[in-house]
Amino acid sequence: MNIHFIIHEAFEAPGTFMSWVKAHEYNVSCTSVYLGEKVPDAVEKIDFLIVLGGPQSPDTTIEECPHFDAAAEIEIIRKCIDAKKVVLGVCLGAQLIGEALGAKYEHSPETEIGCHPITFTEEGRNNDLFSHFGETSVVGHWHNDMPGLTSDSRIIAYSEGCPRQIIRYQKFVYGFQCHLEFNPLLIELLIENSKEELTRGLNKRFVQQPESLRENNYKKMEEQLNIFLTKLVREYNSR
Repeated sequence: MNIHFIIHEAFEAPGTFMSWVKAHEYNVSCTSVYLGEKVPDAVEKIDFLIVLGGPQSPDTTIEECPHFDAAAEIEIIRKCIDAKKVVLGVCLGAQLIGEALGAKYEHSPETEIGCHPITFTEEGRNNDLFSHFGETSVVGHWHNDMPGLTSDSRIIAYSEGCPRQIIRYQKFVYGFQCHLEFNPLLIELLIENSKEELTRGLNKRFVQQPESLRENNYKKMEEQLNIFLTKLVREYNSR
């Protein structure tokens, strides 16, 4: 299994995703766009594309952020989907998947930062990839926006603050607005690089401040993400 990450910022690293990849001894490659690296043109050497989050939006221009080329990322996502690869987007990555499939991202009703519960829809509860989550689960969040929906997409989970937390776009194509990859190291990086955003969120009901962010238990999320990824790859390999 050849896993490729698109990483937008050093403080939005793969986290638990990378731990899972190493535990299974899969081949891994990365495009760190914040270092000026360009996303691949070809998909032959990619089995599983994971597009991570970032402070950008799909509308962010190269003039606004020189290292972020939304059009190039949308193109490689579209190529991977067309080639029947596994594609998973997190936060910004989920929004870019929607854009690649013709669904415009939107602003979320609420800003969510920290750990808050998501609820699984009937579609989600009947999807074996998520059967281990139960009806609700506390997961990580750090967002203001949410992915668009296509006519074929299905909402797997939602939260009180955001109606689109996990989306199944196609078989093997999923968008996670939430962050199951969070761990204590990533949280420290996010806190350090998000001081203004956290200050703006002082009076927002779904925004945790640094002390609460550090007190969250990220172990359960790690276990749930690992199980989901293992199921997803198993299903892909048995197609």
